Amino acid sequence: MTSTVTGTEAAATPAVRPYGQYVYAYPHKTAYRPLDRAHASLRALWADEPKDALSLYFHIPFCEVRCGFCNLFTRIGAPDGLATAYLDALERQAGAVREALGEGARFANAAFGGGTPTFLEAPELERLCDLAEQGLGADLSAIPLSVEASPATATADRLAVLAARGATRLSLGVQSFVDAEARTAVRPQRRADVEAALARIRDAGIPVLNIDLIYGIDGQTEESWTRSLDAALAWRPEELYLYPLYVRPLTGLGRHRDRAAGEAAWDEQRLRLYRHGRDHLLAHGYEQVSMRMFRRTGAPATGGDDYACQTDGMVGLGCGARSYTSALHYSFDYAVDMHRIRGIIDAYTARSADEFRHADFGWEMTGDESRRRHLLQSLLQAEGMPVAEYRSRFGAAPGDDFAGELDRFRLLGWLDDSAGPELLRLSPEGLAHSDALGPELFSAAVRERMAAYELK
Repeated sequence: MTSTVTGTEAAATPAVRPYGQYVYAYPHKTAYRPLDRAHASLRALWADEPKDALSLYFHIPFCEVRCGFCNLFTRIGAPDGLATAYLDALERQAGAVREALGEGARFANAAFGGGTPTFLEAPELERLCDLAEQGLGADLSAIPLSVEASPATATADRLAVLAARGATRLSLGVQSFVDAEARTAVRPQRRADVEAALARIRDAGIPVLNIDLIYGIDGQTEESWTRSLDAALAWRPEELYLYPLYVRPLTGLGRHRDRAAGEAAWDEQRLRLYRHGRDHLLAHGYEQVSMRMFRRTGAPATGGDDYACQTDGMVGLGCGARSYTSALHYSFDYAVDMHRIRGIIDAYTARSADEFRHADFGWEMTGDESRRRHLLQSLLQAEGMPVAEYRSRFGAAPGDDFAGELDRFRLLGWLDDSAGPELLRLSPEGLAHSDALGPELFSAAVRERMAAYELK
């Protein structure tokens, strides 16, 4: 039976805001700090790591516009020559990374993200694929390849390149099919252009189409939300992601929104729209994979699941990418402010091959942090986490390591105990509060680092 909370317990358990932070990776880059280059050689970092099933990620930090809610590491446009200079730098980095990985490295999946990878023109996308295959030895035709795109950049020639090079999944950032809502979110687009892009994607024959939608936009109602959902469903996408709107510092919306006003009402709106969207998709033949991700029943799973691999082995290239080994998570510098982002991109393109042979910023993964990451990223999946899987890796049960946290989740009604003691799984209400639950598992050290980070 799903856990329930008695009146006494509910009164004793402090209320938790449902939207704390989207935890797509742990820890967040704001916890990373500069590394001592003498002890951050890529060759040394990867020397003892398993390399037979690595994940590959290329980050392209360019977009044609910057949406009002966006805090991703990306810049608007690329002045003449910058895209070429960036690809040149990626090539130098690929050489350094392949040297560090050594012989025998094999990739199990790949993704192009950003930013907007399809900001690159068709010949530049060809070159990006060549860097993956010839630069790093990834056989894109034989592994899942996921690519992010926007309606304006999902052109026929770009899509033809991706289809020919083995793309198995195309994720289109639509956010809303209602033009007025798109304008409110500072995302200039027309529904007619979105529909045309979707038609081109289907014509390209890429097996899995994902459509991203956002709920919680000012003025959005169940009726307008349903219009977006139904417009997406008309294309029978294999996947749909439903994202709650966040308004973050230094973003377009963040500069103008009074964040102290109406937060409780906004939380209630987002929860109401989430539940409406979830129930609508479940009723139309989709299964829930996580709070955000829904997959059409029977559709193939092609590496687009909503979590980073708990077992490490992520190789990230590009100035906004992160890499994971068992001992260290690392990346380049991080920023949200456009001026700082441009400076980091310029510094990245100016790097020599030798300067790519070490990690710059990172977080050392202790045993406790590895346990937290595994529990967090497994628990946020709708299918839950087999306790035996955790015990096999760490030599203890999650209840031994995180008794306090799990007891709190149970009191809040976030855990589903109906599957028995060998499966740790969220209840429907727990899934709805994933963005509150995730941050609850952050370590004190990560919280301290994140709080001390000067957002720039």
